[in-house]
Amino acid sequence: MSVGTVDPRNPATGSDLAIRIVSAIVLAIPALAGAWIGGWAAGIFIALAAGVVVLEWSRVTGGAFGVAIGTAIALAAAIVVASRGQPAIALIVASLALLVAAVSDRRLWAPAGVFYAAAFGFSLIELRLAPGLGLEALIFVLAITWATDTGAFFVGRLVGGPKLWPSISPKKTRAGAVGGLAAALAVALVFPPLAGVSLSLPLAIVAVLLSVACQAGDLFESFVKRRFGVKDSGHLIPGHGGLMDRVDGLIFAGVGALAVGLLHSGLGDLARGLLQW
Repeated sequence: MSVGTVDPRNPATGSDLAIRIVSAIVLAIPALAGAWIGGWAAGIFIALAAGVVVLEWSRVTGGAFGVAIGTAIALAAAIVVASRGQPAIALIVASLALLVAAVSDRRLWAPAGVFYAAAFGFSLIELRLAPGLGLEALIFVLAITWATDTGAFFVGRLVGGPKLWPSISPKKTRAGAVGGLAAALAVALVFPPLAGVSLSLPLAIVAVLLSVACQAGDLFESFVKRRFGVKDSGHLIPGHGGLMDRVDGLIFAGVGALAVGLLHSGLGDLARGLLQW
C-alpha cells in the first residue's frame, strides 16, 4: 500500500492510475462480500489472503518454498477453523505452523512471516465474529485503511515535497502522510451515522491512531523489502504488486483495532469497544 508515494521524475500515467483503481475495486468487492456474509465466507477470504501473505513474505525474504506452502496451508486452515467458532483448535494449528517455520529457518524470517500473516488473519476474523457490531467494526477498519491509502496517494502525488522517511521508503512524502490522516478523519465523521454508532471525539482519535498504524505497516513492509533488495512482494495485483503490498497497512490497522477493542471493552465485546465511546 502506498503512503504518499510520488516520484516527480517518473509520475504515474493515466493508464497506470486506471489500472490501480480497477485492481482496487476488484479486490474490494470480494473483501466487502466476505465481510457482509461473515462466518465461513469471511473466514475463507481472510484465510486465503493470509496464506498468500505467507508465500509472498517467503519470496521476499528468500525462504524455502516448500516450507512456505506448508505453513501457508496450515495457517489458512487455522483461520477457517477460527471462523467456525473453534479458537482453541485454531491456535494449536497456527502454533504448529509457527513452530515448523521456526525449525526450518534459523534466521527467524520464516516464523516472523507466519506470525505477521497470523496477526493479520486472526485480528480481522476476531473483529468480524465479535457480537453486535462485528460487521461494522471490520468495515470501519477497512474504510480507514482504504481512506488512508487513497488520501496519501493523491495528496502525495499532487503536493510532493519533503520525504517521510527516505532511508526506508524514498518515494513517500510527508504531505501524503498528512493526506492519509485527513482521509481517515473524514471516515470517522461519515461512518458513525451510517453504522448507527455515536459520533465522538474518542472515535476520531481511534481513526487517527489506526491511520498511523496503517502507515507504519506500509513503512515496515518497505523496510523488509529494502532489507532484501526486493521492489514488490509479488505480481498478483496489476498496479499494486503483490497482495502483501496491498494489505501491509491493513495488517497493522487490524491489530491496532483489536488492541483498542480489547483494552476498552474486553474480549467479549471487541466491536463495541472499538466503535462505541
